[in-house]
Amino acid sequence: MSQLLLAPGTPVVAYLHSPREKIFGVLLSLEPAGVVVRGLDLVSLEDWMHQEARGDAPGLSLASVFYPMGRVERVERDETVGSLEGFSDRFKRLTGRDFVDASGFRTPERPR
Repeated sequence: MSQLLLAPGTPVVAYLHSPREKIFGVLLSLEPAGVVVRGLDLVSLEDWMHQEARGDAPGLSLASVFYPMGRVERVERDETVGSLEGFSDRFKRLTGRDFVDASGFRTPERPR
């Protein structure tokens, strides 16, 4: 069984409540106070992916947002499991680009 590695730069899905939301994005930080994700609501994800695949001018874009731990139900690593394609793998298939790179995620080890 593989470990759940939720390090900065990991594509994740965050499940939130009050109001109920599902956010797909790249994890920026996970602390006792909350989680910071650079992403967007799953409701807009398909439109954003097609916008990126066509190379359209940005209409939708990712945002870096802090969610307090009181709203977080769970955070799961985005990954392909069997025939169920993960969102970041779907993004790569549609656009030919790596999702984490497209998100603008940067660290000293991963310059843009």
